[in-house]
Parts: sequence; C-alpha cells; structure tokens
Amino acid sequence: MPGADVFNECMREYERDRDEARAALSARKAALYAKSPRLAEIEGELAVCGISAAKLALSDGADLESGIAALERKSAALSAERAEILRRGGRGEDDLRITWKCPNCEDTGFISGKRCACLRQKIIDKNYNASNLRGVLESENFDNFDVRLFSEEKDPKTGRSPRVNIEVMHRVCLMFAEKFDETCDNLILTGLAGTGKTFLCNCVAKELLDRGKTVFYATAPALFRIYDDYRFGKGDASELRGFVELAEGCDLLIIDDLGAEFVTSFTASELFNLVNTRGLNKKSVVISTNLTFEQLQETYTERITSRFHASYKILPFFGADLRSRKR
Repeated sequence: MPGADVFNECMREYERDRDEARAALSARKAALYAKSPRLAEIEGELAVCGISAAKLALSDGADLESGIAALERKSAALSAERAEILRRGGRGEDDLRITWKCPNCEDTGFISGKRCACLRQKIIDKNYNASNLRGVLESENFDNFDVRLFSEEKDPKTGRSPRVNIEVMHRVCLMFAEKFDETCDNLILTGLAGTGKTFLCNCVAKELLDRGKTVFYATAPALFRIYDDYRFGKGDASELRGFVELAEGCDLLIIDDLGAEFVTSFTASELFNLVNTRGLNKKSVVISTNLTFEQLQETYTERITSRFHASYKILPFFGADLRSRKR
C-alpha cells in the first residue's frame, strides 16, 4: 500500500503545475505585448467593458438594455481586432489563454468535488513506482513474450503442451487488451505458481497503461488490508477512501494471487461487493490465482463463484515452475 503522503505529494505537484502554467502564460503575453503593444491596450479595454457591464447589470436605469448591447458590440469589435493582430503574427487566441496539463480539472485534481481521472492515474502511477512494478513492466510485456520458455511435452490431463496452452492464453490476453474499449470482459487466470499468470497480467497492464487507461494492481492480501483499514478506521480516511475509489472506479482492476489472503466472511463480502460493483458499472477485472476453479468454489461463497462462472473467462495455466527453472 502506498505511503500516507502520496495524496499530498500529488496535490503539491498540481500546485507546481498551476504555477508553471500561469508563469508560461505571463511570459507569452509579455512577448506578444512587446511585439504588438496594441494587444495590451485591447486587454485593458476589454477588462473595462466587463466592469462596466457588471455595474450596469446592478443598476435599474432605463438605458440598461441599450447600454449592455453597446458594451457587447464594443467587446466584439475589440475581440475581432485582437484576433486579427494575432493572426497576422502567426498566433491564435490560445496564446492568450492558460494551458493546463489537464483541461478537465485545470490541474486541481478535482471536478465538482470528485477526483479527476488524472488524479486517480497519478496515484496509481506512484503506487506502481513505489512497488517497482513500473520497472517490471519494461520487461514483462507482450513484446517480450517468449513461448520457448514453455515445455512442448504434452500434459496427460489436457492432451496439449504448456507451450501450446500458453500460446492460447497469450492470444486471449492480447485480444482482451486490444478490444478493451469495445467489450467489458473479465478474466480469471488459474494455475500453479510460475506458470505465466502474473507475466500475462503485467502484459495486459502495460498495454492499457500505455493507452492512458487507469489500471490498479494489487495483490489480494494488500487489497483486503486496504478495505479492512478503511472499514474499521485504522488509517488516514481520505487516503484509504481514495484507494477504495480507485479499486472500484479504475478502468481495469488486477487482483493478483487471490486466495493468498486470509479468507474470512469480511474478505468474502468485500470481494463480492467489489466484483458486483464493477460488474454493474461495466468495469473489467483480471484475477490471477494459484487455485483451480474447483478450489475457488470450495474457498468462496456460491454467490461469488457463480458471478465468476457467469461473467469471467477462466484461463487455466499448467506446466513447470518457470521461476525455479530460471534460478
């Protein structure tokens, strides 16, 4: 779980971004006014028009309507003159406006009191960086997928080799990422440790992060610790609420190692609520687990596993532990 100062760090970054945007606008204006002093005069005259219009609006004079109309005509003429000066100089109106990194929230992180998508992604990115997962994604991605690591020896139960199987799993995960905006699929990757599940989860994560999607990755034990702390007031309420909102509202939630958490009625309830909420909101989930689907049915309630069965593609992995082979 990220440190308690992640949110405050994001807010400081937004403040720096706003200061830099204002400074850049001032510099652009200074350069334009030095080249075309009339632009500065027009800005002053437009400001006077705005003040005059506000004063007229507060008055009850008989000439209110005609006065406002005259000010509007003057403002329109001034704006047209300004646009022509800018055009002749190869500039546009945007050169006199502030440029935000995120025009939706104007680099505040919030829209109508709710967290902007850019703030959610900032927190996610810091979470990745803090856990060194960003570095992992540089190597664990679709470009570096190497089928030669997997055995060609056929599995007696399935009749196909781990290599053939991982090729199928790879295609499904790649298609999941490529069609992400068109579908609302969910995946459960099952199988023993070291058979490629986490690798393919990371491949999907990088593919979507590179497209600007919000992806929240957490191991099941870490995720349910967040929920436990949030529900029972064990930490910073605002920080914890932010991570709960991320888990429920991000474009893709990846829960790694489901079943490794201490399974209780609380964790089962939170898992169902999370899966159900995201399903209702058409938000995708990818789950990896060392358990088979039959073991999932034994471990979790029927209402959870029935949801899995109805709404998730089950991808079985098998073969030797690649991590021990690499060691």
